[in-house]
Amino acid sequence: MSHPAPAATAPVEFTHRQILTILGGLMMGMFLAALDQTIMATATRTIADDLQGFNLQAWATTAFLITSTIATPLYGKLSDIYGRRPFFLLAIGIFIVGSFLCGLSDSMWQLAAFRAVQGLGAGGLMSLALAIIGDIVPPRERAKYQGFFLAVFGTASVLGPIMGGFFAGADELLGTAGWRWVFFINVPIGLAAMAVVAKVLHLPHNRVNHRIDWPGALTLILCLVPVLTVAEQGREWGWSSGRSIACFVIGAIGLIGFILAERAYKDEALLPLALLGKRTVAVGVTASTILGMAMFGGLMTVPLYLQIVKGSTATEAGLQMIPFVVGIMTGSIVSGQLISRTGRYRIFPIVGSVFMVSALFLFSLVGADTPLWRVMLVMVLMGLGLGSNMQPMITAVQNAVSPRQIGTATGAVTFFRSMGGTLGTAIFLSVLFNVLPGNIEKAYSSAQQTPEFQQALAADPAQAEVLKTAMSGAGLTDTSFLGKLADAVSHPFKVGFADSVHVVYLIAFFIMIIGLIVVFFLPEIPLSQRSAQQARAEDALAAAERQDTPNQAGVKAGGEGPA
Repeated sequence: MSHPAPAATAPVEFTHRQILTILGGLMMGMFLAALDQTIMATATRTIADDLQGFNLQAWATTAFLITSTIATPLYGKLSDIYGRRPFFLLAIGIFIVGSFLCGLSDSMWQLAAFRAVQGLGAGGLMSLALAIIGDIVPPRERAKYQGFFLAVFGTASVLGPIMGGFFAGADELLGTAGWRWVFFINVPIGLAAMAVVAKVLHLPHNRVNHRIDWPGALTLILCLVPVLTVAEQGREWGWSSGRSIACFVIGAIGLIGFILAERAYKDEALLPLALLGKRTVAVGVTASTILGMAMFGGLMTVPLYLQIVKGSTATEAGLQMIPFVVGIMTGSIVSGQLISRTGRYRIFPIVGSVFMVSALFLFSLVGADTPLWRVMLVMVLMGLGLGSNMQPMITAVQNAVSPRQIGTATGAVTFFRSMGGTLGTAIFLSVLFNVLPGNIEKAYSSAQQTPEFQQALAADPAQAEVLKTAMSGAGLTDTSFLGKLADAVSHPFKVGFADSVHVVYLIAFFIMIIGLIVVFFLPEIPLSQRSAQQARAEDALAAAERQDTPNQAGVKAGGEGPA
């Protein structure tokens, strides 16, 4: 008895105009997540003060980070099974609800809980957008379009600090506290994004019935929640404290359970081990983890340097990061165009990693008296490295996997980059605050012998009392006292901070050297001329034809047999 052929749709080819229309909807969705990260950076302190929870503010970041990181591979896998559009709309919807609830928060614990809801939505915005582009654009053309996504992040990194500073600085807007608009602003943007996506994003999808790897999802949560929690809180708790050790043990149990679950589910696993065993994917996720550590862990100190050493406000520091954004956009656009024209991608992650290694080394030489224009030149070099690295690596991984695994593979790369960023931030902040007190004390010991320092203290004895309070440890939690000191008295603190930042960048430099070595193992696979959507449709048609062929052969054989 013959089985009916599986339903197959004809291959779909999207025009450049259709791609740009879809891209507009995707960029609006991604803009939500990108803006949220940068706008929060400048408003967090005001929010924490207003909610009387300054010592709890880290939990608002941790909660968002945990849920967004865990949700990323889930969105990738589920969208491979059921289709991208419903899950992208779901991600935007959850993010809107979470944002609205955050704006209504009455305590830091409420804010942390609602930020966790936001994170559940944010986890799908980036990975699904990249996967959708993989669906509709052939790999050879893909990097050219993915460069637009980095432009979104660049725009958000400039607008975010400005908007965050404006909202945080306003006592009241439209009858409510100004900082609440940091979250409420996401609601109209999100609704507009949903409307655009619902109208323009219509991708044909052949339903594939698979088991959903719930054991893998649960054990991944068991692994990541304690690990990410201790990564964010370990510096405050103490890395060898009982709470930290308990988190490490629970995380290790979760990791073992996750590996066992992935082995049992094989190709239907949340993160299939066979997929991670492919050379291109293995290099991609390893390089992305290291890139995340160097990028997030290294760059989080640049705004601190600009604000503490150069005396910039949070808004000014955001504007001074524009050269970094220009570098990212330039690197991404140039690499995307060259990949489209030549079909070669391997060289770009290598060149990008060389740029990043060079930039991190140059950052390690930046001191308290380094002119700002030199710092900005290094920012451009760092941006060029990131722009030449991130999107070509995504393209390489998507090109190396089955069209049915685009979402899973994209989610894996995004997931590991996020994990690297979390670990890098935790490690570098821990290093920074460990070496900072000693370097500041050393800088003041040297400065006390200089006539300029002695004369400044003699001219205003009150500064000695401010300095004494700051040196007792309060200066590491609130650096606003620097504005009350004469330049000669505040300069040693800035020197000590710059010397501490040197250590962070040297560590990031050596980590990125490992990343450079890893990308040399990236193979060069010819880029497909078909989009994932076309490949899936053509494979389905071929499967239908193969199923029909034996039936036709059987009819012919029956006609030629004996009567």
